[in-house]
Amino acid sequence: MIRKGTVLFLAAAFLFSLIFTFQPVKAADEVVYVAPLEKEVERGLASFLERSIEEAEEASAAAIIFDIDTPGGAVDAADEIAQAFEKTDLRTIAFVNPNAISAGAFIALYADEIYMTNSGKMGAAAVITSSGSDADKKAQSNWLAAMTVAAESSEHNRDPKYARAMADASIDIEDWAPEGELLTLTHSQAFEVGYSEGTVDNLDALLVELGFQNAEVRTIEPSFLENLARFITNPIIVPILLSVASLGLVVELYSPGFGVAGTMGLIALMMFFFGHLVAGLAGFEVMILFLIGVALIIAEFFVAGGILGILGLAAVFVSILLAGNNIVFMGISISIALLVAVIGMVIMVKFLGKNLDLLKKIILRDSTNAESGFVSNVHRHELVGKIGLTRTPLRPSGTIIIDEERIDAVTEGGYINKEKKVRVVKVEGSRIIVREAE
Repeated sequence: MIRKGTVLFLAAAFLFSLIFTFQPVKAADEVVYVAPLEKEVERGLASFLERSIEEAEEASAAAIIFDIDTPGGAVDAADEIAQAFEKTDLRTIAFVNPNAISAGAFIALYADEIYMTNSGKMGAAAVITSSGSDADKKAQSNWLAAMTVAAESSEHNRDPKYARAMADASIDIEDWAPEGELLTLTHSQAFEVGYSEGTVDNLDALLVELGFQNAEVRTIEPSFLENLARFITNPIIVPILLSVASLGLVVELYSPGFGVAGTMGLIALMMFFFGHLVAGLAGFEVMILFLIGVALIIAEFFVAGGILGILGLAAVFVSILLAGNNIVFMGISISIALLVAVIGMVIMVKFLGKNLDLLKKIILRDSTNAESGFVSNVHRHELVGKIGLTRTPLRPSGTIIIDEERIDAVTEGGYINKEKKVRVVKVEGSRIIVREAE
């Protein structure tokens, strides 16, 4: 019985060893990163994608997939993202899911490969100003050249005329985009002209298509601070923050103490600089310049002259200008904030009847008028009619004694000798007029 049991045990062990020997081994040696390229293209997004590429490089990833769904955005931010694509040695894949419009199309063209969903669209990349109008000819020419370079950057020999047609409505692309319309490619059109390597249903299908079905997929999401920075650096939010800051500080000037308005203004300024620091738009030197400006403005309240205040305001304005990479846009934002501040001051003074409460401590507001009890000299009307003795000759002015008090007096024009009695006949301000008594 013992031998039989031993044989059965050995047989079972042998079978189990065979089973585990022929188990498939998961190929988890490869790592693929996925980074969302969503919403508006701006510098905050550029900073996040640069971090994503760095993390993928440190992990020696086999590829990084950019899940694109954007309506476009800032040209400078798009160019920064494109340059990050160019510099990395990673295999970059643009997954248009479903929109790569305007700057999004420009970015996608810099990827090594482009894949689209069935509803994917790519194009409509005309450059426009912040006001929504067409850019000038110089900017348009530069953008057309940039779109051409983007198409030619791929190893897939993409025809640049389609990229140019996305940005220039004067280029006629047969039935897809007749003259006067910008080109926007569907997934089938993009594949036909070589602007897409294929169409897939979703990200999982793309991983299978790329041969990464067994790879470890790591999805990078923006952190809370990065999302906050993206929101703060949005071209619409920047002038709003600066306007809130300026209006809050203006209201605080007309209010006693330091309250809600001033706190809101400072928070708005702190958010502005924080967002630009996190987004990589500004360095700590900009923040230091801003703090120096604030310190100089505060010092102006204690040191007369006005020079410190002017230098402080200049430092604050320069720091705000340098916080963004587009000085023209920051200048427009500051102008809007100043306009809001002026309107706020007019409302506070004209409609609410407020005065600059903060400046009461440094501005002399006392009035030297009679109603307030201030007089330039003492009027001696009580002397009219009194008799005095001349202490000196009056020629016509001199000194008289009245009730043992020396008083400067003047005659009506004649000469009165010393030790003569005189009568006060009139008092005109500081002039006491006397006449010789009979």
